[in-house]
Amino acid sequence: MFPYVLVAAGGLIGSMLRYGSGILVGSFWRDSFPLGTMLINIAGSLVMGLFVGLMARLLPPWQNEARLFFAVGMLGGFTTFSSFSLDAITMIERGDLWQAAVYVFGSVGIGFIALWLGLWIMRQGVA
Repeated sequence: MFPYVLVAAGGLIGSMLRYGSGILVGSFWRDSFPLGTMLINIAGSLVMGLFVGLMARLLPPWQNEARLFFAVGMLGGFTTFSSFSLDAITMIERGDLWQAAVYVFGSVGIGFIALWLGLWIMRQGVA
């Protein structure tokens, strides 16, 4: 049960940070381009890299708890794009270029198609 509490607590904070960041960017960026989302994705990816690098350097005994709270919970609530980026880079670093390509293009391409399909279904009144 404790791992779920760590993820939930981190997710609460990350979601609030995402919402606040979006409000902040929206207060000075009035264009239709989703700058807030893009900046959140970039910031989350940078922080994920810093965190994973730090944990690899320090190897603390509480590493698993920190990963659950910070990487899975907090950064997951802030942006799942950081986890997506970490997974893709890990595959590339392992030399699994084909897997990385399938993962990246599948997640983005099929994700777009799935979202479009969901919108189309709902607009047709099918569901």
